[in-house]
Amino acid sequence: MIRDTAAFRRDLLRWYDQNARDLPWRASKALWPVLVSEFMLQQTRVETVIPYFQRFMARFPDAAALARAPETEVLAAWSGLGYYSRARNLREAAAAITAQNPETYEQVRALPGVGAYTAAAVSSIALDLPHAAVDGNVLRVLARLTADASDIGAESTRARFRDADQRLLAPQRPGDFNQAMMELGATVCLPRSPHCLVCPVSKHCLARQTGRQDELPMKRPKPAVARAEAEVAVVRCGAGWLLKQRAARESRMADFWELPHPADVPGVVLSLCGSFRHSIVNTRFTIAVYRGELDVTPDVTPDVTPDGLKSATVDDLETLPLTTISRKALNLEKRASAARPRGIRLQVARGE
Repeated sequence: MIRDTAAFRRDLLRWYDQNARDLPWRASKALWPVLVSEFMLQQTRVETVIPYFQRFMARFPDAAALARAPETEVLAAWSGLGYYSRARNLREAAAAITAQNPETYEQVRALPGVGAYTAAAVSSIALDLPHAAVDGNVLRVLARLTADASDIGAESTRARFRDADQRLLAPQRPGDFNQAMMELGATVCLPRSPHCLVCPVSKHCLARQTGRQDELPMKRPKPAVARAEAEVAVVRCGAGWLLKQRAARESRMADFWELPHPADVPGVVLSLCGSFRHSIVNTRFTIAVYRGELDVTPDVTPDVTPDGLKSATVDDLETLPLTTISRKALNLEKRASAARPRGIRLQVARGE
């Protein structure tokens, strides 16, 4: 392990003070923005989170604002960020915070959707409590610092590294220490080709000293990627587009709105306008996008919308929780319409 813990802390924190990225959630160490950022950063890249965080905080500046908002409004604000259980849990956590503001690690840990890592990060940054927060970046840094070739995917390894990081933690600046370790992993101690020459703690790193920095950390191979195909239909209906709502019983993205499948719009003439790729967990989808128009004659056929579908306007799309695949498909159709390409026509027979 690190021989001179005090020197390691000093070198790391001095570097962080001078090089920390200017991220919007670092403007305040108040509990609410810290909690929101940690929820959003779960399994999501910093660059992706930044605009969502800014819009979300403008809309829900405190826990009370989120707690009293309808779930559909919260999901709409989260739409496109993925892993929507985070939004639902954050709304429940907001209600709990409104009732009683947490002051201890245990109280933060008891909030809905908060695991050990999030509790440690939030309590150290917002409450200045000495709890080490170990994410994927920190695991990589620790594996190289200690030249530990154990599988970082194994819980036993993770537990040992959490204990090691807790011993390293700077007790006077626990939040800054945690963020500095994450920052080091995100910007210097990269998964491939780590920037050892500019690393502020390279002299403390056993992997660097033994030339093993490119070998570590060790982790089990990822499972093979599955591939699948899907189709959606972008069907204009008057001033809007046809959508359908996912069933509440569906485990993934329940109650979200999405574009229909071509078979959901029998009788509409569709043309293929393009395709795109989209990944969900370990499956890579190729999404074929068809477009068409539902003939609507006001006052003559007041309701020609197929069963189970509704017409949503541009304003509706801003307030409805819409799946990412649907947003991508709508954007593709918009670009295709602007370019006016010639598509392949597909007649979907009524009753198929």
